[in-house]
Parts: sequence; structure tokens; C-alpha cells
Amino acid sequence: MREYLLTLCITAAVTYLLTGPVRKFAIVAGAMPEIRARDVHREPTPRLGGIAMFFGLCAGLLVASHLTNLSTVFENSNEPRALLSGAALIWIIGVLDDKFEIDALIKLGGQMIAAGVMVMQGLTILWLPVPGVGSVSLTQWQGTLLTVALVVVTINAVNFVDGLDGLASGMVCIAAAAFFMYAYRIWYGYGLEAAAPATLFAAILMGMCLGFLPHNMHPARIFMGDSGSMLIGLVLAAGAISITGQVDPDAMALFAGSEKAAVHQTVPVYIPLLMPLTIIAIPAADLVLAIVRRTWRGQSPFAADRGHLHHRLLEIGHSHSRAVLIMYFWSALIAFGALAYSVNSASMWIVLTIVVLSAVGLVLLLLPRFTPRAPRWAERFVPPRYRRSAVAQAAAEPSVTYALAAAAEAEAGETAARQPVTAGRVAVDSAEGEAVSGARAAGEQRTPVAAGVNGVNGATAIGARSRFLDRHKAETSR
Repeated sequence: MREYLLTLCITAAVTYLLTGPVRKFAIVAGAMPEIRARDVHREPTPRLGGIAMFFGLCAGLLVASHLTNLSTVFENSNEPRALLSGAALIWIIGVLDDKFEIDALIKLGGQMIAAGVMVMQGLTILWLPVPGVGSVSLTQWQGTLLTVALVVVTINAVNFVDGLDGLASGMVCIAAAAFFMYAYRIWYGYGLEAAAPATLFAAILMGMCLGFLPHNMHPARIFMGDSGSMLIGLVLAAGAISITGQVDPDAMALFAGSEKAAVHQTVPVYIPLLMPLTIIAIPAADLVLAIVRRTWRGQSPFAADRGHLHHRLLEIGHSHSRAVLIMYFWSALIAFGALAYSVNSASMWIVLTIVVLSAVGLVLLLLPRFTPRAPRWAERFVPPRYRRSAVAQAAAEPSVTYALAAAAEAEAGETAARQPVTAGRVAVDSAEGEAVSGARAAGEQRTPVAAGVNGVNGATAIGARSRFLDRHKAETSR
């Protein structure tokens, strides 16, 4: 476990340290596309974040090849080299797309070629565990087609979900964490060395995402672009293919001592067939809905729009960060729910109940009426600039408008009765009041001024102001 943690930390450190220079390079290279109608960010943001993630992948593989326990993965298997070859190809295609925006069909062809390169080097599905039947051996063509299809679907699912700051990298990191726990358990729990490459891939993938995530959280300073989203999608698919196609399902039944135990031990064998689907369940569902929606409208399935799940969360009133967290919870619920069932199938109903109740709670967050709002009494603990403005609330509630107007008139009458002023002063104050109210209605922020200036309210002034001096002046004026 220590060597996996070391590989993860080095991958994350290299990715994190290179993201800053890559951002400067992307700005100089002009990889800052204009803001489109479907984008949610307000300022042009550089892409090409996948460059740092790719070098993080290379650093992780290089370090793992020199570690004592992980070096056997490179000696006994060609899968790390297959992953690096396919990742390099898909990364080059992604970099070209981030800079020149190549056609969608060309990208699809590149994804299929990258999957074919991995198949040629041995990273392919050899058999499938089918419940009730056992392990089904696949022919070379069947394994190749299934491998290419899984790679293409996973890459596009991750690419489709990359619509909010930190969304894709966070969801893939959650998926990689669940996959790492499952693969590590198969390797060390059952003694199957065929699961070692998948465990290494998951650890490196977590490092890539964790290293890039601080730069990509809202507000993002850089986007991963297609060079990053397609890269992490391919690495995730490679881990799923490795553990599904290379681990012999019949070997796991040898560790059971009875028929009941054998059934329990073979339950995790069926999980590799479902684990990739559960991990990318949210992106895959978003992908299917997007294809159906665009085809129904007569558009291309690869056309961009604002109908994704994360866009819907923003439209119903959730903030950017809250929408990302909701998507995180969905991914974690599905991925770790499947993982919990694979670890202990005896508590299936408990796990299923928790998953269903959590899913219902998350679905309720999609409804505007269930959107959580902070109570009024809690606003006193919130900085003034984050509080709900009275003008916006009055615009939403007419009764509040009348109440505020009546209160303002009463306060103005009391002030005029207690402190009579000259006509000129009244004119100046009324003019200033109209200017301030107009600025508030327009949504402008008042510019703070220095403390100690006559006529300035201490709450909006910069610097400390003594209340004792104010009271002393008021008493002397009387």
C-alpha cells in the first residue's frame, strides 16, 4: 500500500506543479477559446490542462517501474506499455482539438485507433463472467469490438460531463478511488496478480485528478480540455478492461470452502462487468439523454447544448459549487454502493436501502421547491456582501415592497419631525438618496471610502471607527 501511495503522491505533485506553467503556455499559444452560449464561465479561460496530466501519468508509471513490489507489474505484463501508447495517441488528438477544434468524427476515429493500439499490445477483454453461466470465452474479434466500444463510451461519457469547474476531475477521482479499493482487494485478498495492473492504473488516475483539481475548482484558472478529459477517460477504461478481461473468474472460486462460500466468493467476480457501468453511470446517463435529445431535435448527436444534468442544476437555482457537490454525491453513491455490495453480499438489503434513500434525497435536490435556503436569522453570521438584498426580495414579493415603502415613509416622516433642516440640505439629501437608490436598483456596489470623512457611514468605511467618539460628539452637540 505504501508504494501505491508514493506513486499517487508523485503523480499528483507532478501534475500540480506543471499545471501553472502549462496555463501560461496555453495563454501564449492562444488556447483560450471565446465564451460560447453553452458555457457557464464568464471570462475566457485557457485549456490544455491535459498536458500536465499526461506528464503526471508518465511520472507515475516511471516511478512505479523502479519500486520493488510494483516493478513486477512491468515485468510480467505488457499492459502498462499498452496504456502509455494509447494515452499518448489520445493525448495528441486532444491537444490538437484544444488548439484547432478538429471535427467530432475525426476525434471519434482517433479514439477507436487509440483503443486498437491497446488491443494490439494485449490490453483486451478475453472473457466475461456471466451470472448463472460462468466465464464465457470471447474470440479475438469479439474481444476487440467489446474493448473498443468500452473505451469509446467511457471517453465520451467523461468528456460530456466536463461542463462545470472541477466536475469531471472530481467524478473520475471518486470512480478511481472505488475501483482502486476493489482491485486492491482482489489482488491481495484473493492473491490474483492479474489485478495488479488495474490497481496501479487506478492509483495513478487518482493522482492525476487530485493534482489538477486545485487549479480547476470554481472559479477555474485552467480547463483540462479534451486533452485531459479524453486522457482520464481512457485510463479509467483501461483499468476496467484489465481487471475484467485478465482475471480468471474460475480462479476465485478456489478460495471457498463450501458451496455457500463459493457463491459468496464468486459474487465479486461479476462486479467487474458492472463496476465500469456503475462508475460512469451519471456520465453515461447524461450521454444517452443528450444523444436522444439532440436527435429528437434534428441536431447532430455531437452538437453542444445546455441540456446536461449540471446545466439543469444551475437553472433551478443551485450555485456552481452546490451543483458540483450534488454530482459528486451521485457518483460516490453509485460507485461505492456497488463496491459495498461486492465486499459483503449478505448485507445486500441494507446497502440497497441506504442507496435508495440517498438517491431519493439527491433527486429531491433537483426540484426547486426543495432547494435549501439559509434562514433569515442565519444571515447575521454571514458577511454583508453575501446577504440577500432587500431590493431583490422586494421585486420577488409585492407585499414586501409595500411594507418596505410604508416603513421608509414612516421613517422619513419621523426624521423630518425630529431634525428640521433647511431646504437646501433637504434637496441635497434627496438628490443623494435618489442617486444611492438608483445605484442599488441597478445592482451596483458602493465604493468604500476612507474612514474619518464627514458624512460617511462607519459601516461602509475602510478602517476602524470609534463609537465612543461618535457618542461624545452627539452629547456635546445637544
